[in-house]
Formats: sequence, C-alpha cells, structure tokens
Amino acid sequence: MTGSALSVTEHAVLGILCEGASHGFAISKQLDADSVVGTVFTVPRSLVYRALNRLVEDGYAARMSTEKGSGPSRVVLEATARGRDEVRHWLDAPVAHIRDLRIEFLLKLTFLRRARVSPLQLIRSQREALARTFDALDDSAIDRRDHVEQWRRSNAAAAAAYLDILEKAYQAS
Repeated sequence: MTGSALSVTEHAVLGILCEGASHGFAISKQLDADSVVGTVFTVPRSLVYRALNRLVEDGYAARMSTEKGSGPSRVVLEATARGRDEVRHWLDAPVAHIRDLRIEFLLKLTFLRRARVSPLQLIRSQREALARTFDALDDSAIDRRDHVEQWRRSNAAAAAAYLDILEKAYQAS
C-alpha cells in the first residue's frame, strides 16, 4: 500500500463503491454526464478502471467476484474498511482553495446528500477553512484596476455568499 493521497477521480469512484459493491461499467455509468454525480463531475470509463486498479492496489477496494455476461466478465468490487474510512475523512474535510469548491466541494455535497447526511458541518468547516482567504481578498488596499485581484475578490464574494445560502437552506430543513 502506497498511502499517497487519492485524486478527486479516485475519491469519486471510491465514494460510489462505498454505496455498495459494483463493477467498473456500472460505476462509470454513475459518472457520466447524464447521472446525478455526473452533473458535478464526469469521468471517462478508462479513468474509472484506472482508479479502480489503484484503489485495489492500495487496499481501498477489494475484488469480490466475477460476473459472467454476454460481453466480457465483470469484476465486482467492494470498498474495504480502509476505503470507507478514507471516504468518511474526505467527506469531512473542507477544500483548500475557492477554485476547489466548483468540483470537489460540490462532489462532497452530492455524496453526503445521497447518503442522507446533513452537510452543515462540512459547510461550516468550509467557511472556516476559507476565512483567511475571504478576509485577505476583502482588503480595501488592493488596486481596484488590477483585473486579476478583482477576479479573485469577485470569486471570493460569490463563494462566501454561496456558503451562506447553503447553510441557511440546510438549517431550515
């Protein structure tokens, strides 16, 4: 087991595998553009299989059985205890950058919703993790003609507003 950090793709594949034993083709269908998860993050089938191989090699998933069908045999896999722990830790951890809200944070919210788990703690942790960034980008000393800084400020303001909206929505439910 290498123990190196998993990619967003590997976390997405492992997240689906934690929902129940499956094979690569079925997992890839859950990560195509027409799926619930795929509306946030799509993964080509070849990368799903590459992720599954890595997850097995690193002990996050294990092969259970092989299903015979009209086409090639399908290897059914399941998440191991290590894999389930990894997904739990990943779902609890806020992303490091505002840019990561678009895919990784939304992916986490999607998996939490599928598991019927409130995302309030993640949303609050996310706000805390980005607080210094929000504060730094709100500095009035920034040159207002600097188009890059204005882009960052606008994104930070949108991210903060988005987290506010989410928190209020989930508090109400």
